[in-house]
Amino acid sequence: MAQAGELKYEEALKRLERLVDELDRSELDLESRLKKFEEGTKLARLLLKKLDHAKKKVEILVKDQVGEAALIPFEDEASGQSEEEQEDAVD
Repeated sequence: MAQAGELKYEEALKRLERLVDELDRSELDLESRLKKFEEGTKLARLLLKKLDHAKKKVEILVKDQVGEAALIPFEDEASGQSEEEQEDAVD
């Protein structure tokens, strides 16, 4: 298996989903569960880091008409709301 930092986003997400499933339905001993939980938290951090990196790339690539970087919120296809609008609704 590749090192956590070398995993692609999709691979890391699938691995995390498998770990969660294993923890939910298995009768592992405490030590095994803790190891799986630790791996899961590392994968979750990696996924957040990769998402943050992708967001920063998008921010750099999206320019307004003057050539300055402009933040354009992504819209959630299901709700039609931007990420910012969704966060405001939760608060």
